[in-house]
Order: sequence, then structure tokens, then C-alpha cells
Amino acid sequence: MQKNVIEYFEKNVRLYPERIAVIDGEKSITFNQLNILVKSLAFKLTGSIREECNKPVAVFLPKSIGSVVADLAIIYSSNLYMNLDTKSPDSRIRNVLDLIQPALIITDNNNVDKVVSISGDFSIVNLDEFNEDQLYSEEFLMNRLEQLTDTDPLCIINTSGSTGTPKGVVLNHRSFIDFTEWAIETLKIGDAEIIGSLSPLVFDIYSFELCMLMAKGSTIVLIQDNLSAFPAAILQLMQEKQVSFIFWVPTIMVNVANMDLLRKIPLPSLKTVWFAGEVFPTKQFNYWQKHLPGAMFVNLYGPIEITLDCTYFIVDRELKDEEPIPIGFPCRNTDILILNGHNKKAAVNEEGELCVRGTSLAMGYYNNPEKTATAFVQNPLNTSYPEIIYRTGDLVYKNERNEIIFKGRKDTLIKHLGYRIELGEIEHVIINTLKLVENGCIVYNFTKKEIILFYEAQHDIPVAEIRKAIAMAFPKYMIPGTYIRMEELPRNTNGKIDRLFLNNKVNHN
Repeated sequence: MQKNVIEYFEKNVRLYPERIAVIDGEKSITFNQLNILVKSLAFKLTGSIREECNKPVAVFLPKSIGSVVADLAIIYSSNLYMNLDTKSPDSRIRNVLDLIQPALIITDNNNVDKVVSISGDFSIVNLDEFNEDQLYSEEFLMNRLEQLTDTDPLCIINTSGSTGTPKGVVLNHRSFIDFTEWAIETLKIGDAEIIGSLSPLVFDIYSFELCMLMAKGSTIVLIQDNLSAFPAAILQLMQEKQVSFIFWVPTIMVNVANMDLLRKIPLPSLKTVWFAGEVFPTKQFNYWQKHLPGAMFVNLYGPIEITLDCTYFIVDRELKDEEPIPIGFPCRNTDILILNGHNKKAAVNEEGELCVRGTSLAMGYYNNPEKTATAFVQNPLNTSYPEIIYRTGDLVYKNERNEIIFKGRKDTLIKHLGYRIELGEIEHVIINTLKLVENGCIVYNFTKKEIILFYEAQHDIPVAEIRKAIAMAFPKYMIPGTYIRMEELPRNTNGKIDRLFLNNKVNHN
């Protein structure tokens, strides 16, 4: 029985020592070279963290060979990694560090001053000062790993929280192994895949790409964040490196389709296309399928609280442009419950909340038992013994084909540009922390994929001034795109802001 993801890596280092593991611009590293670096750093980390295991270690690095080394070394040291967004405002990073209290922060020369100014008393390991020739004891590292069970945590992925502090979702080894084994078998992942890695380090997709590197000896081609605005450059890089597999949020795929880039820059090596994180408009999807007729296309769905994804749909039939792409069927060892307003199983074509049970469930939110207890709850269909489910807040239904169809959000949690965002967090900071307006309401235009701020203010405030202040508190993807001042926000009968009215106003005009 496999207990941890490192067992994958050990096997493939022996099988493919000279295969390229990671390509980062002009730099690359083989599996054997990666193995030595990772174990050397892991040994250093165990000395810094002492005898303890299962401690969070933060990584404050750009997407690079260094970040891959850091994450794998943390796993080898029998601890759990937490990648931080280097572009996030200092206050947001500090909030995360205060909540998680990592044992160490790994960074480099370019970022160490910023980390010191943000982190204060946290211990820091500077990769650029790390001696790559440091000796290590493989026996010592393996003995530490032997202490772990498959339910021990692998990583923490931070997601938006309504109080202004992100929630740290804890995911374990077993759930990643479970998903990886299922994906290899069901979705036919090959032994020499070349991955076009576009997702930021803070995405769960990136963590799965690390699993593919370990489990199948896949090569990861790192696509830097600064290329996101240049889809043609991304495709040219993929063409040059003969990328065979991608797992992307659809945003950039829509841009590629709108710019007709696959006709100009063909990708004959691309055989597997996965997408998740938000709805992929079917018209633009059909463009991709038309230009890559031999590729397998898979729509995956799952919130961060589910390890990677819990449903999938292999698009193996023709879909009309106006027809939604199903999110499909449960992944293996995962059960999907669609509960109606009475907490009963919804009938065919009856809308209900998608809930999940199985090994894919996260362990909860780190250092946040109250939030964990609210989101991970007893299965209302089972009164016989404890059985935890996660209520996603997503509304879905099953069609006559037994396919699950996504409808939208139940509350104010959205997916925007692949990031999961709690709209209440933006409101909280704008009103209570920054005190920019007297009152406000954030809604999301699903058609235009735009965050909108409706607000009350006694005096007219220049939009540029509001944007500048918000930009100091949030990453770019959380900054509203439209600002609408109102003398008075609409209220419902209990005196609360009528969010539903504003939501309908922007989504049903």
C-alpha cells in the first residue's frame, strides 16, 4: 500500500535518471539532479525543524526550478508545503503567516528582504545561500517518511475568506494518490508526458503537476506568469517544447480561441487537454476541439476543499455552442450528493446543492476549527454513524443522461480567472478595514466575468483613488472592474442590502 507521494518519485528517479524533469526558460534539470538537490535541502530542513514532522513550511518564490525543489524537499522532510503568492499585498501575506504559523519560510535573494519585512520573527531559509553539495543521509530521510501515514497532510492551499484572512485548506497524501491513480487509469496519462504548466504555484493544479512529475516521470515546462498576457508566445513555447498535456483554467483558452491562434500556431504534440476552475464557453471550446481533433478533452470540477476535482466529463460528443459542457460524473472513490432545499436527493432535472463525500475531501481549514465545522458537516442522508460531507454551495442538476450540469453559485463565493474568491472578503476590507465607503456590495457579472462594486458615499470619490487603495490590499484578480455609486443601496424587507436585486441587475439585463 502506498503511503506517500514520495514513493512515486523514488521509483521514477531510478527509471529515468537522465530524463528532463523541469524546464524553466533556458534552464533545465534532470530527475537525477533534482533528486540530489531535493534530498540535500530536505536534510537541511529537518535540522532546522528538528525532530518534528507534519509542520507547515511556507514557500515564497517565483514559479521556477527552485520552487519545485523547495516543495519536493518539504515533502521529503516529512512536512507540508504552502506556496505563497509573491504578488499578493504584504498585509494579505502577513495575515496568512499569522494564521498558519509556518515552521520556516523558504525564499531567495530577490525576495528575502520582502519576506523579512513581512514575516518578522519567522525563520527563513534562503535557497541562494543553500550549499547544493551538502551531504545528506538518505536512510534518515526514509526513516522519517516511514513514520507518516497516508492521511498525513501534504500541503496547504489558501483560499479567500469572508473576514479578510484567507482560509488554509489542508490536503493529504491519500487524496492526491487516489486522484492521481484514478487519472492515470481513466484519463490515459502516458509515461512521457510533457506538461505545459500555466497555473500559479498557489493553485491545486500545480500540485497535481508535481504529482505527475513524481508518478509518471512527466516533464514540466514552466510557463511564467508574465506570458499570460501573450497567448501567442505561450503557444510558441508549447510548440517548441512539444507539450503533450495541459491542465488549464479556461480564461486563456478563450483568448486563444478569440484570437484564432491555433490556426496560426498549430500544436500537433498536444494530445490531452484538461480544463477546470470556471465555465468554459462552449463556442470557444468547440474552436479548440476543431483544431485538435485527435486530443482528449476533459472538463473537471471541484472546489479547493476537494483534492483537485471530484467530477469529470470526457467531451466525446458534439455540443452546440449554446449548450453547456457537463461537469459529468463522480471521480472514483468520490460520491456526489445533489441535495434540494429539504436536504433530500434531488430528482432528475431538479436543481440542488452539490455535496461531496469520499477520500477526496480536504482535512479542513488549518487553525480554523469553527470554519471547518461549518463547511464539513454530517451527511443529512445518513443518521446511523458519523459521515462528513462538504457542501460546495454550487447549484447543479442531473440531466436525462445522468450527467451533472453546473448552474451557478448558491452564495457569494465565485470562481474568477481560476481563483476562488469570497466576495464578502472584498466588501469587508473596503468597508471595515480601508473605510473607503459608508456601505457597499460586491456582485459578480458572470457573462462579462467582472467583479462590480456598488457603494454608498457622501462625497464623490474618484474611481482611480478607490482602485489604488484596494490594490494595496488585494491581488489584481480580486480588484473590482466596475464601480457604481448609488445614493442608497437597495434594501430588502429586513433592512439588509438586497444582494439578489443587484445580482439580477447585472446578470439579467
